[in-house]
Amino acid sequence: MRIDLHTHSSVSDGTDAPAELVAAAAAAGLDVVALSDHDTFDGLADAGEAGERLGVQVVRGIEVSAQYRGTSVHLLGYGCRADDPALLAELTRVRRGRGDRVPAMLANLAAAGMPVPGEVLARHVGTSPSVGRPHIADAMIELGYVADRREAFDRWLADDKPIFVGRYATPLAAGLDLITAAGGVAVIAHPWGRVSRHQLPASLLAQLAASGQLDGVEVDHQDHDRATRAELRALAARLGLLATGSSDYHGAGKDDHDLGCNTTTDEVLAEIAARVGARGGRL
Repeated sequence: MRIDLHTHSSVSDGTDAPAELVAAAAAAGLDVVALSDHDTFDGLADAGEAGERLGVQVVRGIEVSAQYRGTSVHLLGYGCRADDPALLAELTRVRRGRGDRVPAMLANLAAAGMPVPGEVLARHVGTSPSVGRPHIADAMIELGYVADRREAFDRWLADDKPIFVGRYATPLAAGLDLITAAGGVAVIAHPWGRVSRHQLPASLLAQLAASGQLDGVEVDHQDHDRATRAELRALAARLGLLATGSSDYHGAGKDDHDLGCNTTTDEVLAEIAARVGARGGRL
């Protein structure tokens, strides 16, 4: 089977509606795709219906915006109960943090000579309950301030750039516990990518693995070069962590992340399913 365990729809910061994403997965020859929108489960019903119609298994996922010592950590959860009260309350808090900083970021843009009218931003947010910097980037593209999302982040929106405003994100340990308590399997996305390599060292991953809080790490990802993948895969094997692979697909919102460009093995998916079943979740 061809399995892609990390994708985003327009319900968060992708550009495809959930059903469109599943159709694209089918066209790409995927047998299994996980919808893992940022801090919301809202797209899962539409994705699941499309999967049944098109013969693609849709894994119930989510990507929780977490942090460790001030560094952003992307935490994937598979098979969580979408009605778990504690997890839902935390996701609401995270989304509120996203929304609360938008006026300050728009003020920063205006001060830099790049005003973004509210109606322009609203067009790109659409019905998403999870407002993010990619939506602001898309508004900047429409207004001609930048050519694409990469330029928007590299020059203006990244954590160390002029427009950035901090927000609340779930502490890493708490996020891991919330996912597993909701019946899910917890995997850190692209842990040794562009900003997190030195903040998520092998010693920390070993500690989280030994505590039973962490199930796996996303090894095969476009932010990891070949040497990093080999090193991280060997570490996962030593620590008994699951090693996943996925595209981190965002539709037109992210270059070089085509559906199925990285995949997860059948054996890893089977182990995820077994753990979800044992914890009372639903894959």
